[in-house]
Amino acid sequence: MRRPIQAVIVQGVTGGVLAGLVVALWFLVADALAGQVFRTPALLAGVLLRREFPEATFRLVSAYTVLHFGVFALLGVGMARVSAAFAAPPRVFLGVVFGLVLQEVVFYAGLLLAQAPRLDVVPWPHVIGANVASGLVLMAYLHRAERDPRPLAPALRDHPVVARGLVTGLIGAIAVAAWFFVLHIASGAPLRTPAAPGSALLLGAARPAEVTVSFGLVATYTVVHLAAFLVAGVVLVAVAEEVERVPAIALLVVLAGIVLEGLVVATLAVGAEWVLGTLGWWSVVAANLIAVSAMGWQVWRTHPALRRRLLDETVQVRV
Repeated sequence: MRRPIQAVIVQGVTGGVLAGLVVALWFLVADALAGQVFRTPALLAGVLLRREFPEATFRLVSAYTVLHFGVFALLGVGMARVSAAFAAPPRVFLGVVFGLVLQEVVFYAGLLLAQAPRLDVVPWPHVIGANVASGLVLMAYLHRAERDPRPLAPALRDHPVVARGLVTGLIGAIAVAAWFFVLHIASGAPLRTPAAPGSALLLGAARPAEVTVSFGLVATYTVVHLAAFLVAGVVLVAVAEEVERVPAIALLVVLAGIVLEGLVVATLAVGAEWVLGTLGWWSVVAANLIAVSAMGWQVWRTHPALRRRLLDETVQVRV
C-alpha cells in the first residue's frame, strides 16, 4: 500500500533530524576529547562564511546547527521517498549507501562550493564514521516508523549460518578489544592500542612517533577491526557446519588455522614490525588465544551435534 506523501515527509524529516543528531553528537564527543568543544561547527561555519573565527561563539554554532539539521531533514525526506518506493527495502544496505555515498557527496560538494582552502578541514575518519552511524540510525528509524513487521536485516533470517557467524565474530572482536583496553588502561593510554595499527593501516605510519591518537581514527579502525572479526566469525561457523557433517576433516581444519595464524603474524612482522613492538608480542599472542577461545566456545556451545560427533569420533579412535 502506497503511503501518503505527508507521512513520508514527516518520517523523513524526523529520521533526518535523528541522523543529524548522531553526527552532531559524534563531533561533540570528538571535540570534547580534543579539549576544544564546538571546534568542528566553528570550523565549518568559517568555511561557509569564508573567514576564520578565533573561538566558537553561541551565535556561530547556533547558525551552523540550524543549517546542519536543515540539510539532514532534506536528505531524510529523500531517503524516506526511496525507502517507500520499495516493497521490501534493503534498509541496512540503504543506510550504508546513505552514509558512505550521499552524505559524503553532499559534504565534500559543499566544501568545494564554499571554496574551502582544504578538503581535509575535518579528518576523513571522522566524516566516514559519523556518516555511516547516522545512515544506519536513519534507516532503523524508518523501519520502525513504517511498522515493517520483517526484520531490519531479513537476509539474516534466511541465512542462519551468517547470523550465527556474525554473533561469533562479534564475541571475538569484543574479547580482543576488552583485553587490550584493560591491558593498557593501567598505563594511562587506553586508546593507544587501536591507534597504533589504525595509524599504520589508515594513515601509513611507519614508526611509533607517527601514531595519531584521535577519536575519529580509533572509531574508524574499530569498524575495520569489527568487520574483520565478523568475516572470520562467518567463516568459522561455516567450517564448523562442515566439520559437523564430516568430522574426519577436523584435524585438517586445525592445521589450516595454525598455518593461517602463522601467516598473519608473519605479515605483521614484515609489514609493520613496529606495531607489534608497540603492542607487545606477548599481548598480541594472548589476544589471539583469547579470541580463538571465545569464538570457539561460542561455536561449541551453539553446535550440540558437532560436540556429539567430535566426542564420538574421539572415543572411537581411543578404542
